[in-house]
Amino acid sequence: MRPFELYLPTRLIFGKDTIERLPQLLENYHSILLAYGGGSIKRIGLYDKVKELLKGKKIIELPGIAPNPKVQSARDGVKLCREHNIDALLAVGGGSVSDLSKLISCGAFYDGDPWDLVLDPEKIRPGEHLPLFDVLTLAATGSEYDNSGVISNPDTNEKLPVFGDLNPVASILDPVYTFTVPANQTAAGAADIMSHTFETYLVKEGNTLSDGLCEAMLRTVIKNAPIAMAEPENYAARAELMQASSFGCCGILADGMYPSPWVCHGIEHEISAYYDITHGAGLAILTPVWMRYSLSKDTAERFKQYGVNVWGLNKDGDAMEIANQAIDKTAEFFKSLGLPSKLSELGIDDTHFGDMADHIEKFWFGDFRDALRPLERDDIVQILRNSL
Repeated sequence: MRPFELYLPTRLIFGKDTIERLPQLLENYHSILLAYGGGSIKRIGLYDKVKELLKGKKIIELPGIAPNPKVQSARDGVKLCREHNIDALLAVGGGSVSDLSKLISCGAFYDGDPWDLVLDPEKIRPGEHLPLFDVLTLAATGSEYDNSGVISNPDTNEKLPVFGDLNPVASILDPVYTFTVPANQTAAGAADIMSHTFETYLVKEGNTLSDGLCEAMLRTVIKNAPIAMAEPENYAARAELMQASSFGCCGILADGMYPSPWVCHGIEHEISAYYDITHGAGLAILTPVWMRYSLSKDTAERFKQYGVNVWGLNKDGDAMEIANQAIDKTAEFFKSLGLPSKLSELGIDDTHFGDMADHIEKFWFGDFRDALRPLERDDIVQILRNSL
């Protein structure tokens, strides 16, 4: 087992009507930046509920945060924090809102452009960030329980993670607020949760406990995503997906595992940077392709373990045969959720593949040579081509 360090300071508050805890959580803060996306939190009554619970506090709003959140919104948020002496952030929505709020929280203490903090995390000074609280409305990214976010810069065609001491103080998770999530977003969120798990699980070396946690995560999503899509108000299914979302990126799945360079996320971020596609949809396309590219006589046992323990395939069969069946099952599952299986379905061609591979080598936090199958620049390009 590999050495590891795990620090999870966020308080998760899960269950029906947990929004009622909001005044208690924010009782010591008086000037709050309320960040949210489009109109969904207003349509479901969550916006009014938050405003009612925080009556008497100074609330400054930052609406319109987009999927694949853009750095300009962070710049706007930092400006509001300074103008109104904000002392806490409240992100209401999905992972994009939380991600962007994390950059705002540290950007408020930085004199330069917030994008600098994405390009050079060492400029984020420990302890110098505004406290962040989340109210989650989508099971997908796990941003409610981790220390990082992902920010896009359309001016430079870049989508990169921001890392730091950026965990939310507390996150409120009420599955009821995910009842109105459309089927396509539920599917994309499920693919994102599964990809977080695959990135951690399909590595060179695992261990019994962490492998078991990953396998349970995958079985949970495989069971509950179709139910949530068919029965949007099925509380049990929504609750299981929301719980799984929180544990996908927090680090607990990686305890003692071989370090992962998060290949599919690194490649998908490049695609999203150029084409602004739905993150989970891109991952659903890339993941089976990457699996197939990584399958060899040296990696077949790892994929066989996945097939047996997650999909229930016959453990007595040939390792390579079972591995291929497991990859087929993965692709079929994503397709059954209505997710795309080829980049060409999204209007993407190979125009930028070389630039994408170069950018990964220069900026991505993980070394792709440490992947289950070590990857070089040409391998990245080939995976992209195989995804067309």
